[in-house]
Amino acid sequence: MKKAVFLDRDGVIIEDSGYIENIEDVKFFPFTMEVLKKLKEHYELFIVTNQSGIGRGLITEEGVERVHAYILDELRKNDIHIKELYCCPHINEDKCICKKPNPYFLLEAEKKYNIDIKNSFVIGDHPSDVEFGFSVGATGIYVLTGHGEKHLSELKHRELIFDSLKETAEWILEGNKTEN
Repeated sequence: MKKAVFLDRDGVIIEDSGYIENIEDVKFFPFTMEVLKKLKEHYELFIVTNQSGIGRGLITEEGVERVHAYILDELRKNDIHIKELYCCPHINEDKCICKKPNPYFLLEAEKKYNIDIKNSFVIGDHPSDVEFGFSVGATGIYVLTGHGEKHLSELKHRELIFDSLKETAEWILEGNKTEN
C-alpha cells in the first residue's frame, strides 16, 4: 500500500483569491513547487477541493476545469505529478456525498490507488479539511495560510497546526506521525 498526501487547493497550494475561473487569478505560494517536489519522493499526491461557487452559480464548471488544467500543467512542468484532482461542485443544501468533510474522495483514492489512508495526511485551511482526514483515520493537518487564521477557533482537533504547507511538509518528511 502507498502513503499519500491529500492537499486542499485554495489556501494550501495556491493563494485563496475567492472563487476563481481564470488562470490569471492562480497564484502559487512561493514554496509550493519546492515543497511538492520533496513530498512526491515519498508520497502519492492528490488535490481535493470543494468548489461550491459552481453550485452557487458564481463560477462555471468549465472555468474551474480550466483552472485545474492550468494548475496540473504548471505542476507537471515542475516534475510534480498529481495522482488525481477531486473536485466537489456542490453546495451544502445539495447534501452530496463528495463535499468535505465527507470522506468519499479519500475512500475512492484508497480503493483506486491502493492508498494506506491510516498513514496518509490531509492538509487544509478549513476545519472541514482536517475533519475530512480524521473521519477515516488519516492525519489531518491545519495550515494558517488561506482561511486558516480566520477559522482557527472552530477546530476540534488542535494537535497539528502549521503556518503553511512548507512547515507541514518539513514535519511530515521528518517522519512524524500521530495516532488519531
